[in-house]
Amino acid sequence: MSKSLHMINEPNKQQSSKTRLNQQLNSTGELEESAKLSPKILRLTQQPLWDLAFRPWFLVSTLSSVLSIALWVLFLHGYLPALATAGLTPVAWHIHEMLFGFGATIAVAFLLTAAQTWTNKRSINGATLLNLTLIWLAVRLLLWSDDPRVQVLAIVLQGVWWLTCIGFLASMVISAKSRRNYQFIPLLSVIMLLNMSFLIADYSGNNELALHLARTAILTFGLLVGIVGGRVIPFFTGRGASNAKVVATPILDKALPVVTIIGACIFFSGYFVELPFTPAIVLISAGTIHLLRLWYWDPISTRKVPLLWSLHAAYLALGLGLIALGLSYFTDLIRFADALHLITIGTIGGMILAMIARVSLGHTGRPLKPHPSINIAFALIFIGTLVRFILPLLQMPVLSWDISALCWITAFSIFIWHYARILMSERAS
Repeated sequence: MSKSLHMINEPNKQQSSKTRLNQQLNSTGELEESAKLSPKILRLTQQPLWDLAFRPWFLVSTLSSVLSIALWVLFLHGYLPALATAGLTPVAWHIHEMLFGFGATIAVAFLLTAAQTWTNKRSINGATLLNLTLIWLAVRLLLWSDDPRVQVLAIVLQGVWWLTCIGFLASMVISAKSRRNYQFIPLLSVIMLLNMSFLIADYSGNNELALHLARTAILTFGLLVGIVGGRVIPFFTGRGASNAKVVATPILDKALPVVTIIGACIFFSGYFVELPFTPAIVLISAGTIHLLRLWYWDPISTRKVPLLWSLHAAYLALGLGLIALGLSYFTDLIRFADALHLITIGTIGGMILAMIARVSLGHTGRPLKPHPSINIAFALIFIGTLVRFILPLLQMPVLSWDISALCWITAFSIFIWHYARILMSERAS
């Protein structure tokens, strides 16, 4: 297990070395950049919020997700007709804001923050981070416009955000020869291309293609979760759960990316060419591999540690979600879209909440002891996941939307309430 990855969530043990690193970094390139800024802007960019990407992006992304889900439910009940005349189609807007505006942003924030630890090179901060955040906020607003020129601007700005983030991450890991982390560059690049193609397709009126691209992106997110989760979940479990018996799974670890990529490629290609087979068996196989890995990580041992069982539950949702997606090809009882929400809510939402609750504490020098109400937030995410999948099977789709939305809004509102001050404050240590 790479020591550098663990440091992102266990920073207190590395405090002295990190302090020296920050002193060295702050005395070089940052001072040169700061000299070009006006005093007011300089004071703003030196606030703790702009120290690393996880601080502003965890905050704005979770807040955006709460607002987006609230607006989506209002639209579904006929109280927000303006969404129907916005630039993106309503479903595309909902997908984009939750998958790319929320999920991808937090994933990028985590990787950019972790990369500083992996490479001992200063990650995005200060004025650059502030400008990228403003670009991100601008895209959120521009997506509501039906003016083609504004829509082009939204696509361009979204591309600028992606290219800057990926370029910065690539420069850090390549210059440091952190070969173990090279894989994140093509992975994020694929998600970026799917994001840009999604916007172009929907703005062009090809809504079905946009939906297909989004579903492909979700499968790609599953690969990202498999890689990151495969590193952090067994490590955290071994260190944080009493009497945990975590067993390494090298064969499964090597097989999982191959099977996942094959499944995603078959699914993606099936829209454009008629294939003699579906990705069903490959998706079920990938889900089974995830469940086998999870079994070897001893999930039962984590039942008394919320920061751990929440990670295991999110990973469980990924395995079950992929299996349900595969089964949806064989039976009409399971709708592909409902199965997909096992991953979008349970895996992406659950994994993100579990990780940001941990990272926000550990990387600001605070003990890994979240407020007790965060445990309620973890539970709500998985209750919402089950409701969103099971109630449609019982012919109650509207109720499933309402309950799962309420669970999401409450869960991430709890996070914002307890973590906004932490993310905007100096390191406790």
